[in-house]
Amino acid sequence: MKTVLLIGLGRFGRHIAEKLDELHHQVMAVDKDEQRVNAALPIVTDAQIGDAANKDFLRSLGVDNYDVCFVTIGDDFQSSLVVTSYLKELGAKKVISRASMEVQRQFLLRNGADDVVYPEKQLAAWTAIRNTTDHVLDYIPLDNEYAIYELTVPSEWDGKTVGVLDIRKKYNLNLLAVRESGKPGIAVTSETQLSQEQTILVLGKWKDVQKCFRT
Repeated sequence: MKTVLLIGLGRFGRHIAEKLDELHHQVMAVDKDEQRVNAALPIVTDAQIGDAANKDFLRSLGVDNYDVCFVTIGDDFQSSLVVTSYLKELGAKKVISRASMEVQRQFLLRNGADDVVYPEKQLAAWTAIRNTTDHVLDYIPLDNEYAIYELTVPSEWDGKTVGVLDIRKKYNLNLLAVRESGKPGIAVTSETQLSQEQTILVLGKWKDVQKCFRT
């Protein structure tokens, strides 16, 4: 269980709060809007109404006591930048800030953010890949090159074993798991037989996925 300071309760911040609640973390949520704060009370440990761009208010929260601080202010980049800078200045262990464009990401990193999330860009990439390529059901980017892809099993693979297909040697792709009815398989061996009723989780580069699955 982690202690989390969540600053900003707009749509994105609210979704983060809901997921943190599901994961049973302790969350202090902050927003200037009283209505947003009141709405979040059932899903956070505590909440305060206040302007996190005010350094004295931010200091009163004891930011150095939290394992991670999220800055999810979506409609005021100047405030987001100021809050990010103040958090690091006040001793925050880890600061994750939201950006809506690349130039914002660069400024946030320069001003103390340990990492930057870019939800619009990430969702756009997911939507484009998911809806314009065969076989790809989902993917999780790991860096600029590698991602984990969930893919349908091609008809020509039906009934063949992982060892016979040997996609690692042929395409530099690592088969991580086989899913049936949405549940990941515990172990994948060379003897694991694939069927079109399954989906597979594969780690690799997009260009290799394209080559292997002819997407």
